[in-house]
Amino acid sequence: MLRAPDDADTRSRVTAWAEANPLILFDIAAAISDAGGSWPAEAVTRAAQETAGGVKAAAPADVRAAFEPLLLGRDVDSALEWIRETGLLAALFPELEATVHLQQEGDRLHKDVWNHTKLVVKQAVRRPWVRWAALLHDIGKVPTRTFTEHGVHFHGHAEVGARMFDKLAQRLPFDRDHRRAVRFLIRHHLRSNQYSEQWTDSAVRRFRREMLPHLGDLLALSRADITSKRPGRRRQILEQIAALETRMEALAEADAKLPPLPGGVGNAIMEAFRLPPSRLIGDLKRYLEAAVDSGALEARREDAYYVAALARDGKVPGVDPEVAAALIAAGGLVDGDAEDADRAEAAGDLAGPLPEVEPTGHDGDPDRPHDGPAPCGPDEHGH
Repeated sequence: MLRAPDDADTRSRVTAWAEANPLILFDIAAAISDAGGSWPAEAVTRAAQETAGGVKAAAPADVRAAFEPLLLGRDVDSALEWIRETGLLAALFPELEATVHLQQEGDRLHKDVWNHTKLVVKQAVRRPWVRWAALLHDIGKVPTRTFTEHGVHFHGHAEVGARMFDKLAQRLPFDRDHRRAVRFLIRHHLRSNQYSEQWTDSAVRRFRREMLPHLGDLLALSRADITSKRPGRRRQILEQIAALETRMEALAEADAKLPPLPGGVGNAIMEAFRLPPSRLIGDLKRYLEAAVDSGALEARREDAYYVAALARDGKVPGVDPEVAAALIAAGGLVDGDAEDADRAEAAGDLAGPLPEVEPTGHDGDPDRPHDGPAPCGPDEHGH
């Protein structure tokens, strides 16, 4: 189709094919993405413009399956611009169409969100969920854009974008794991770019723990999100992300050499629950070690933290509810409903405070330096 002649017959044939099966237009876009980025003849593009609205009537699962191949091509930026030119973008993703010509910086009119998005997708690793997240990571900038005397700002756009993706995913069904991954990456795409050497070791550990199992994809998206042409700025952010990665690896290696639980936790368990020495104490410690290994609990915390976890999880039989509540509170844990926790995890949200609130006066663009100190994450106590 990319080599079809630019004549009325081509336009007529493509129109007929697209009217019969509008998803064929995404096959053309995928060919653009895979074949060097060259567009087809004007006759093909005109036919696509006339029939683009037909994709709205196609089965949502078929639309997503037809769209994804173009998203994974090497020249995806050219393919994305072609679907915008034909009207397919507006028909399928009005959230993205709204970013076209959306100004990101008051002093640089050329840097609009859509052009930035196309480049981020092109630079992203070719894993489906990472490319989807790259495509949609800035949709929250449309409703959050504000103007002040200091410029253009998009405070909270990552959180808003994640909620917008929830609605989009109702139109285009994703399987559960991919939906979670895409939402998570959109929701947290600013996190690694806010790293500073001022972060404590506890903050770095907490970042790593909370970003798993999507840590590698998040760092890949963060690298792709750097589109600055200013000398040294790209290198500066890449070095910042590399420093975070190196520090996480060093801490993980050091932590692996240390026991996960404090030495006196067995005595603390017996005292808190009024238990005699028995095999049960060993079973409870093994339960805690497994929880630490899975990431459900933090390693090397105070005794009260692990006692609270046992009380919260109901691992010691016959404990009075009031006593259990007091132990949970003393350890700083919340006795939440497991079903609610699962729903929160499914949505991609994390419990606890997150070191990702954008500083006042900063728009969240990783290409721009923060106006003031970068957030250093939670302190040594996890606050």
